Amino acid sequence: MIKRTNFSVLKRFSALLLMLVILGISVLTGCTGAGENKNKSQGSTYTIVTSFYPVYVFTKNIIGELPNVELINMTEPQTGCLHDYQLMPADLKTLEKADAFVINGAGMEAFMDKVIKQRPELKVIEAAKGIELLKDENGEENPHIWVSITGAITEVKNIAEGLAASDAKNAAAYRENADKYVRKLQQQSDKMHRELDGLKNKNIVTFHEAFPYFAKEFGLNIVSVVEREPGTEPSAGELAELVGQIKETGVKLLFAEPQYSQKAAETIAKETGAQVYLLDPVATGEKNASADSYIKAMDENLKVLVEAFKQVQ
Repeated sequence: MIKRTNFSVLKRFSALLLMLVILGISVLTGCTGAGENKNKSQGSTYTIVTSFYPVYVFTKNIIGELPNVELINMTEPQTGCLHDYQLMPADLKTLEKADAFVINGAGMEAFMDKVIKQRPELKVIEAAKGIELLKDENGEENPHIWVSITGAITEVKNIAEGLAASDAKNAAAYRENADKYVRKLQQQSDKMHRELDGLKNKNIVTFHEAFPYFAKEFGLNIVSVVEREPGTEPSAGELAELVGQIKETGVKLLFAEPQYSQKAAETIAKETGAQVYLLDPVATGEKNASADSYIKAMDENLKVLVEAFKQVQ
């Protein structure tokens, strides 16, 4: 009789203990899971790295005020166009943090082979994707699409779609922000057309192959380009040839760029009587530039063009 009682008590105690153990595991598992999900949702950051200034500004507008999205411009500071930029160890370290790398594409980033070799799994978003490229007299494709506002609009849309595809949680916000920015860009383009379309003599000389898209959009006629390789001063023979060409065509307006020396421009102006103005291809800018910096630069370009063309109408 005693043995049966002890066995019964032991059986009930074992069942109770088993139930407590199961309940304890469930509680602990539930708490741990909730904690992990909470930490992930609060602390997860989507990091976007951009290749250089104009793409950075476009992407900044697309991100807007989204929380938990970090934007880093890889080539900061940068003194000229990106053509011959060499990747540094610090750049590759920056890209290690990237969930997506936004580039202009169209051959602008000559270092992409090295990036892909180092980070083959990295999501690369190409702003110039699907855009028909202009070619120079040698058949070389021109990557300076963003200098045209129409080109900038297409690049913004491409970036937004690329980010939406790679970061689905924020897809709707990316598209909405891009639409708002595109409307502002279109307003600036319309303003520039109103000011420039009626002008007759729009013959100019530029100092870099940055402006063909811009010229096409606003009807400018680029008679000659001084520096085929940006930042490379023309030789004495090339200068003499340019001076002769400018005298022959009667071009009175030379447009240099704020990113480069104006020495050659001043020499040509002295020999031909032409006037030198600065036109910004928006290839570089201040660190942590404001979201409206591209539009402000284009508005400044408009003021320069209007003032310059007054001299030749």
